[in-house]
Amino acid sequence: QVQLVESGGGLVQPGGSLRLSCAASGRILTIGNMAWYRQVPGKERDLAATITEAGNTNYQDSVKGRFTISRDNAKNTVYLQMQSLKPEDTAVYYCNARVMIGYAKWMTYWGQGTQVTVSS
Repeated sequence: QVQLVESGGGLVQPGGSLRLSCAASGRILTIGNMAWYRQVPGKERDLAATITEAGNTNYQDSVKGRFTISRDNAKNTVYLQMQSLKPEDTAVYYCNARVMIGYAKWMTYWGQGTQVTVSS
């Protein structure tokens, strides 16, 4: 099995910064795309940022220029650096990873979620 463990959420004032981390462990041969999603109560989970194994990134328009996704393949970890945070960034943030667990066998895993609250 594979586990994704997130950390780094919390309460921050508008304009502040936070860095989320998500470490994958378990039966991992390699990790393909990794991503951060976010969800507010009553709404669907939205894709915030993605990163390929090669390091190519893509962002939701609302976070472009403020969030940076990165990864450390040696540590099986993905990060989300969030700057200039706004109250509308308040959500539960989930990491997501596409993991090769066997020959030609890929599975998608989710972290447990970490709360980010932007409020004065």
